[in-house]
Amino acid sequence: MTVQTPDEDTNPSRRAVLARGVAAVGAIAALQTGFVPVAFAADQQVNFAVDGPFRRSTVSELARRLAAEPYKAPAAALPEVLDKLNYDQYRDIRFRPDASIWADRPLPFRMQLFHRGLYYKDPVEVALVENGEAKHFAYDPGLFTIGPLIPEPVPNDDIGFAGIRLHGPINRPDYFDEVAVFLGASYFRSLGQNQVYGLSARGLAIKTADPEGEEFPAFRAFWVETPVEGSETIVVHALLDSPSTSGAYRFTIRPGNPTAMDVEAQLFPRVDLSKVGFAPGTSMYLFSPSNRLNVDDFRPSVHDSDGLLMVTGRGDRLWRPLANPQTLQISAFSDISPRGFGLIQRERAFSAYEDLEAAYERRPSLWVEPIGDWGTGAVTLIEIPTDSEVHDNIVAYWAPREVIPAGSEYSLAYRLSWGGDPSASIGPAVIASTRSGRGTVLGPTPERIFVIDFTFTEGVDRAVLGEAKGTVSASRGTVKNVVVQDNAQSGGLRLSFQLDPADETLIELRAELAFADGQKAETWVYRWTV
Repeated sequence: MTVQTPDEDTNPSRRAVLARGVAAVGAIAALQTGFVPVAFAADQQVNFAVDGPFRRSTVSELARRLAAEPYKAPAAALPEVLDKLNYDQYRDIRFRPDASIWADRPLPFRMQLFHRGLYYKDPVEVALVENGEAKHFAYDPGLFTIGPLIPEPVPNDDIGFAGIRLHGPINRPDYFDEVAVFLGASYFRSLGQNQVYGLSARGLAIKTADPEGEEFPAFRAFWVETPVEGSETIVVHALLDSPSTSGAYRFTIRPGNPTAMDVEAQLFPRVDLSKVGFAPGTSMYLFSPSNRLNVDDFRPSVHDSDGLLMVTGRGDRLWRPLANPQTLQISAFSDISPRGFGLIQRERAFSAYEDLEAAYERRPSLWVEPIGDWGTGAVTLIEIPTDSEVHDNIVAYWAPREVIPAGSEYSLAYRLSWGGDPSASIGPAVIASTRSGRGTVLGPTPERIFVIDFTFTEGVDRAVLGEAKGTVSASRGTVKNVVVQDNAQSGGLRLSFQLDPADETLIELRAELAFADGQKAETWVYRWTV
């Protein structure tokens, strides 16, 4: 079997990640874990991923003890040769495929590690777990090929790593493709069969888009269980820490179509968590046919995700097309016990993008399915203005209504599916596309025309559904000329309407399509802004 070699798509790209601005000063206080520490370089204290017994509760015990102490950031100091690396230099340090963990064993996964440097200066500790024992995995420069762009030798000390990545035979049985990456703060990403990387997930969001400034919890250490021969899953444990909370995470990863991640988390807040987001996804949306104001680009669309999909606790299925606004926008969709939500890449035709390099039509969707009752809260969508596709400007997460008090212990679980459009509560018809443009009535704020195309789901008998009726409501302004008609080109339906904004600058829109037999299509919700 062969192992995928590093390339532009699997190594850190020029895309700005929010975690880059995280300060990293000070040092994490050593904890009394009950483990026997391994030998390590004098200037690199191994606090967490040490040799010793490992149980399912080990990381939770560490997080609980860590939360009892004042927060201290990790010591991020690096030798100058690594501290001043530019993008091309950092790309010139590559993990050797022949050094991949478990490469000498007939196991279904391989692991490689990321070198510290560039945006990823915080040290991350790594341990391998097998037969109930953890073994610290020490940094060794011999694990990497150091290219000619690096002006000096890299240190031999145990400086830790920046993150981990996992490989498995997801696309063909004789080749280990990359299937998951954990790199930068609490960011991680994955993909389904025959896809390329796109959006990312995070362990936790705190104070996102808050005027006080966002806080970025980070994974400080990973414990990776040695996979069982013939198994389709691999388990990763992670210790999270930030000024507000510590946490223990367990990821059970099953690559496929889609790739599934079962996430179990325990949080140990140091302070009251009143601005927290569970299961956050981070993506990029620049423009599409519904949002092309002042766009001068040969491509019809540029985005990693084109909509936020929600299935509410009552089973209603809502589709919110994404936007690249002129000013920051925060939308909250209140709910009780949500069934699922996620950032979706629904448009899968190459002709929608015409980008041979980015392959946006192959970017994964990310669907979040809560396990258990998440109570009352809101699916929150944050849209940040951007003029470049290198910036991740979209964030979505679940914000619980209740404050999680300091000193408490809070558990949650959910499944992440990386792949295509989820089939959850799919209904008779879904929204295929949204288009918008200026109407014929001009003025200080011209009228807008919206065109929403629906496609019927597989197996639906159009004749049984009966006549379709469209209803459109607006929080302000005036809606006119609501029309529903057959779309002979797609075999679906098209709902169109006009909006007269009057003097308004922000209007919430909602469009519903109901059939004579009582069934409803996916509901369209949208925020129009000037």
